[in-house]
Amino acid sequence: MIQEASYGAEKIKILEGLEAVRKRPGMYIGTQDESGLHKMVYEVVDNSVDEAMAGHCTHILIKILPENVIEVSDNGRGIPAGIHPERNISTIEVVMTVLHAGGKFENDAYKVSGGLHGVGVSVVNALSEWLEVEVDQNGKRYYQKYKKGVPIEPVKVIGESVSTGTTVRFKPDASIFTTTEFNYDILSARFREMAFLNKGLTLKIIDLRREETHSDEFCYSGGILSFVELLNQAKHPLHDVIHFQDKIESLEAEIALQYSDTYTENIFCFTNAINNNLGGTHLEGFRAALTRTLNDYLKKDAILSKKHAVGLSGEDVKEGLTAVISIKIPQPQFNSQTKEKLVNAEVKGLMQTIVGEGLSRYFEENPLVLKKILEKAILAAKAREAARKARELTRRKTVLEGGGLPGKLADCSEKDPSICELFLVEGDSAGGSAKQGRDRNTQAILPLKGKIINVEKARLDKVLSNEEVRTLISAIGTGIGEDEFDIEKLRYHKIIIMTDADVDGSHIRTLLLAFFFRHMRPIVEKGHLYIAQPPLYLIRKGKEQAYAYSDKEKENILNNFGKDSKIVIQRYKGLGEMNPEQLWETTMNPENRLILQVRLDDLVEAENTFNILMGDEVAPRRKFIEENATKVLNLDL
Repeated sequence: MIQEASYGAEKIKILEGLEAVRKRPGMYIGTQDESGLHKMVYEVVDNSVDEAMAGHCTHILIKILPENVIEVSDNGRGIPAGIHPERNISTIEVVMTVLHAGGKFENDAYKVSGGLHGVGVSVVNALSEWLEVEVDQNGKRYYQKYKKGVPIEPVKVIGESVSTGTTVRFKPDASIFTTTEFNYDILSARFREMAFLNKGLTLKIIDLRREETHSDEFCYSGGILSFVELLNQAKHPLHDVIHFQDKIESLEAEIALQYSDTYTENIFCFTNAINNNLGGTHLEGFRAALTRTLNDYLKKDAILSKKHAVGLSGEDVKEGLTAVISIKIPQPQFNSQTKEKLVNAEVKGLMQTIVGEGLSRYFEENPLVLKKILEKAILAAKAREAARKARELTRRKTVLEGGGLPGKLADCSEKDPSICELFLVEGDSAGGSAKQGRDRNTQAILPLKGKIINVEKARLDKVLSNEEVRTLISAIGTGIGEDEFDIEKLRYHKIIIMTDADVDGSHIRTLLLAFFFRHMRPIVEKGHLYIAQPPLYLIRKGKEQAYAYSDKEKENILNNFGKDSKIVIQRYKGLGEMNPEQLWETTMNPENRLILQVRLDDLVEAENTFNILMGDEVAPRRKFIEENATKVLNLDL
């Protein structure tokens, strides 16, 4: 007989202080991987940005120190150092160790702030192996150190100071996070955004982990208008940046937007300088106002309304749009502590009013710009209908309708997507070797003939007219387009691009990367896209042989083999030069292979890179080649 465990008052555990944070870190920072690790830095920097928005801070310095220690310094007012009336300890200690303790609950301290619940810096303290805080205030420098959120000793004065500000230094706890290695590119991208959103604020980041110091300094007097110009610098804009701002009730909104002759949309949304990756009610209000305003003007234009009498949809007015939406509100509400989506219900209606009035004022004064935008939206509407018909060809049929997978796909027998892999292979020759050498249980092979269409230069309807693209979409299973794409239908959780190690192979790989970035970005964002790393050389000495994946590795192998005239070096130019066993052993076997995960650390840099390399503008591409020619490691002549 099984005796039931008793459940009474004694079973209810109360987690004191910051113990709850260490017990359930995901509730406060979202994840315990690299994403959560970097949120630790953002939480500290957000406090300094709040000081800037309140008009008390002009410079923020972020240092990545050896052993992945982070130091954030600002020249704000400094955390109040006096004795807290309720806790009877220094307010510095209260802020650093008590959840929901901060100056953001009273609007007279911070009219707007990025922090939501006052948990940020105390959570960082709790999840750090150690943390130090220094505060310059009232002519003195105050100091306190903590271990895993617990003060080692009371706040003390360690010297005099003629300035004000706060410095926080911390080392993330390796027992909490799956990695404690900070990514410079991820951090610098975030701080560049912050500089755009706070005119005149200087943010500098320095990486001191290696002998060669890496640093960037960001300060933009043009604010988000400069941000849009940067995003479109390698495109061909249809007009100058449209920029306006207004305030209704407690909402202050600033919007900058510009259309270009490209075919994709790029929108950044911020609330109190915090990036909302998933948008929210401010984005909903913006979209609704933009669509309604353009439709209102379309109805008034007798000539254009005859060309397109049915009206424009939200999809139609998105094509070629780049926009930055920045709002400030006293009490932001988000879907979680990670602040990825704004959920304040009242914001949508207020944004519709601000955006509608701002656009109307601009269009009344700039009718030629309005006409260009309407003409582009009308063409997009026609293309959307063509794309809808073309998309039907890419949809996988149900079992009752018959097999809908492309005939050239060699599928795997396993149906669990989490353990399935799809290899996108260049050419039928390499595809044949891959089909013979693969693990048929978990590895599917899709040979691609030639080069797919350049998605940077084509609307979706043209993209979908490309046979190789339709084949690719059918095999992946997610569908394509905002109204249809569903990441839950992804048939393979590893999609591996496997192309030849030559110029053509690099071009095909870049075309595929552009396709995924533009039309299946969640696959990249969720870490499902990879690049295979086939060997460059096969080195033989008698019965001995070894593969080299780089020139340096080749030299090491040659040194190990010793000087011998019988050594044979084969340089692989194509995957088809390998027999099935070699391709499996070097490139496909999970036990031996090298594959690179495609990551999206810096959306702005990725956007610009694809625009430069694959877009219509020649001058930016020439400049890119000139600046990076000396960095080429392998060049086939």
